[in-house]
Amino acid sequence: MVRLLFVETPRPPQSGEGCRLLRADYDLSAGPLIPSVISADAASVAGQNYSMLSEFILVGFSTFPQHLLPAFFLFYLLMYLFTLLGNLLIMATIWSERSLHTPMYLFLCALSTSEILFTVAVTPRMLVDMLSSHRSITFVACATQMFFSFTFGFTHSFLLMIMGYDRYVAICHPLRYYMLMSIRTCARLVSWTWAGGSVMGMMVTVIVFHLTFCGSNVIHHFVCHVFSLLKLACGNENSSVTLGVILMCVSALMGCLFLIILSYIFIVAAILRIPSVEGRHKTFSTCVSHLTIVIVHYSFASIIYLKPKGSHSMDSNTLMATTYTVFTPFLSPIIFSLRNKELKNAIKKSFQRKFSPLNS
Repeated sequence: MVRLLFVETPRPPQSGEGCRLLRADYDLSAGPLIPSVISADAASVAGQNYSMLSEFILVGFSTFPQHLLPAFFLFYLLMYLFTLLGNLLIMATIWSERSLHTPMYLFLCALSTSEILFTVAVTPRMLVDMLSSHRSITFVACATQMFFSFTFGFTHSFLLMIMGYDRYVAICHPLRYYMLMSIRTCARLVSWTWAGGSVMGMMVTVIVFHLTFCGSNVIHHFVCHVFSLLKLACGNENSSVTLGVILMCVSALMGCLFLIILSYIFIVAAILRIPSVEGRHKTFSTCVSHLTIVIVHYSFASIIYLKPKGSHSMDSNTLMATTYTVFTPFLSPIIFSLRNKELKNAIKKSFQRKFSPLNS
């Protein structure tokens, strides 16, 4: 059972009254985070008056000039639609082309699925709030969004790590590749990445929503961002919880990055042993798209989470956050479609079959 204690609004104490609070119990054994709100009378403890509070306020793009919001909405909407269509095209092509029924493209299909689900968990809410004057989000919706965004985000990182291992086996142990990377093994690896992402998402969500929130209920972000929420928490344990969340997230992400780098160290060593320049180029070309995605993914993540504290305006922080939540998923299908020759040729072949006139 996870217990939440939330403050509705800060107000000066009058007649001995403190802040107005909400306490809710979340029964994790019953499935998703569903609150059971305790009544004000039952929640009165040590003279404190508890009352209902059901939402946070997402600041998002509300601080931007209002005449620019339609342009931002159209820009991010087009990126969102392209992300969905691009990843669906990759998945459909891999499904329809038997030549792509290999471990590498199975992992790519799973990666496209995680991209779509992460985008769906974050972007629609951001787009709606751009053109809305009502930017509130309930506690349950906020917890749900945080859970799914972390689940699919960590799943994405775990899949990139598995894809790096796949390239290592293919280049360093080519004769044993199909034995080591059988369909059953690949399915098991993909299942583990989704399970690991779900565990990370649940752990972070439970830890954050176990805290007591006091003072403002305004989130200075366009999503229920973990560090923005931690700033609203109070109590002696807040700093230790924040440090614990940071260490947990950084350890998981840096662990994935370390294993990817280790894989590429062995890959580069194996490529350098190939005598011909053409052979080296051909072998390394099978890794280019994956390596590019890894660089983009971790570069934008570093910009968001490792940037030094400074005098960044709220608007600049909002735009910087979209580079990871919107721009990175947007680039992923472009990079794989353009940098992966097999996939690019398969997409061209698929379009030619469907849209080109039949030759007599």
